[in-house]
Amino acid sequence: MNAEQQYIDLYGQCRQLICDHSTAVMNAPRDEAYERFRTNGLPTRKVERYRYTNLQDLFGPDYGLNLHRYDIPVNPYQVFQCDVPNLSTALYFMVNDSFYEQSLPKNRLPEGVIVGSLSKHSERVSNYYHHLACRDEADGVTALNTMLAQDGLFVYVPKGVKVDKCLQVINILKAPSADHQGLMVNRRVLIVLEEGAELKMLFCDHAADDVAFLTTEVVEVFVDEGAHLDFYSLEESHYKNVRVSNVYVRQQRDSRFHHNVITLHNGTTRNMLNVSLAGEGAECRCNGCVIADKQQHVDNNTLIVHEVPHCSSRELYKYVLDDEAVGAFAGRVLVKPDAQQTASEMRNQNLCATRQTRMYTQPMLEIYADDVKCSHGSTVGQLNDAALFYMRQRGIPLKEARMLLQQAFVGEVISQIELPQLRDRLHYLVDKRFRGELNKCAGCKLCR
Repeated sequence: MNAEQQYIDLYGQCRQLICDHSTAVMNAPRDEAYERFRTNGLPTRKVERYRYTNLQDLFGPDYGLNLHRYDIPVNPYQVFQCDVPNLSTALYFMVNDSFYEQSLPKNRLPEGVIVGSLSKHSERVSNYYHHLACRDEADGVTALNTMLAQDGLFVYVPKGVKVDKCLQVINILKAPSADHQGLMVNRRVLIVLEEGAELKMLFCDHAADDVAFLTTEVVEVFVDEGAHLDFYSLEESHYKNVRVSNVYVRQQRDSRFHHNVITLHNGTTRNMLNVSLAGEGAECRCNGCVIADKQQHVDNNTLIVHEVPHCSSRELYKYVLDDEAVGAFAGRVLVKPDAQQTASEMRNQNLCATRQTRMYTQPMLEIYADDVKCSHGSTVGQLNDAALFYMRQRGIPLKEARMLLQQAFVGEVISQIELPQLRDRLHYLVDKRFRGELNKCAGCKLCR
């Protein structure tokens, strides 16, 4: 049996159960997504955007699903004892794909701002849900998520509202029991910023159990005219975790979207980012930092589409790979014929600490306008021997010298983060990661 057949059979047998435990808004595109998935299946490595990650192997195991929406006993405030403190944020929790309602009374936000479950705000959600993801007709992961997802997170900021506090959302993966063999989680996230709104969001991914998790996540982001969104994603899970995340963003005139994805510890991670610059003067900045060792796998794939004139985009992704880790970056910037005076820059730089690591890099420009300023480039190499020699001559041990150079290398990405507290905390976490201390926090399941 191929990997997708079990999901086709599952939907055929459990369609009514899935719908009964979801909402009309999420059920509306479900059958169409099923037909699309049945026709296209999961992407193979012959599909250009998936050539570096074998989804057939990742989705092949028989994972369990909580289709009955049984409550999984967990107190997030007790489970969450890891390295990322509250950072003076408005703190919320997701347990698998469910919003933890008990976190609501603890946070005070400006009037009209909504942070909650998709199922509790159906009337407003219906204006946006699946409106961006549906355009990616060929993506089997998005179709699979759409046909199986039963709930998720909704964030809404009304016109002209500026949220001073950063919203921190902790995604906690929790199995029904400690001896559970594996669990599949299908999570949806919808973020809407109306005209002139401003918001900073931090998503943190953690696993509370030492079991195999498969997570599909589809995030849709609407950034209206003059709105600003800073989006930070930090992953600290364990080596049994598989995370496949697709993010879809649409920006309007004079909007700003900053996307920062940081992978400090994981099993297999595949992040896809699609950004559409649909209004003049829109600005997009995408940064990525990856630290991987052992047999970890991290694949970042980006597509930025310049649809109209006078927009700008910048990308900077840096990887540090050790042992037998595998990294991949594929970035594509598409400049359409009407998108004159586009400014775009893409850089991918990578350090490989051993001969056994593998790094695949593919920066691409596709330009159909003649008045543009676009550049792209990538490098793959090792630490500078001259710099190591210089540091050792001054009494710095080799291991410490290597760590200092690696920290300086990824420091360029971290310095782009505009939240000072988060920036300082990430410098600290990166130092711990290179020293192998990130797995030693009380109650954490990393590296087991």
